[in-house]
Amino acid sequence: MAVKIRLARHGAKKRPFYRIVVTDQENPRDGRFLEKVGTYNPLTETAQVDLNAERVKYWLAQGATPTHTVMSLLKKEGLFSNTAQS
Repeated sequence: MAVKIRLARHGAKKRPFYRIVVTDQENPRDGRFLEKVGTYNPLTETAQVDLNAERVKYWLAQGATPTHTVMSLLKKEGLFSNTAQS
């Protein structure tokens, strides 16, 4: 089972709000997930990112691979460095 850290879209039409979730890569985008580790709101003046850093580090240590978008969010928050990249 390959585990990914990715965004799950919620919110109304043209008003996106995302949950940062850990899920099996074969599950649908907004489908079942293992754990919610944060949220991302791109509509605020400065995009708002809330993360549970401890759980993100745990899943990265377990081999979960973040998507490109989540990777850039983690880098901005200081949780993912270029040396940790696989």
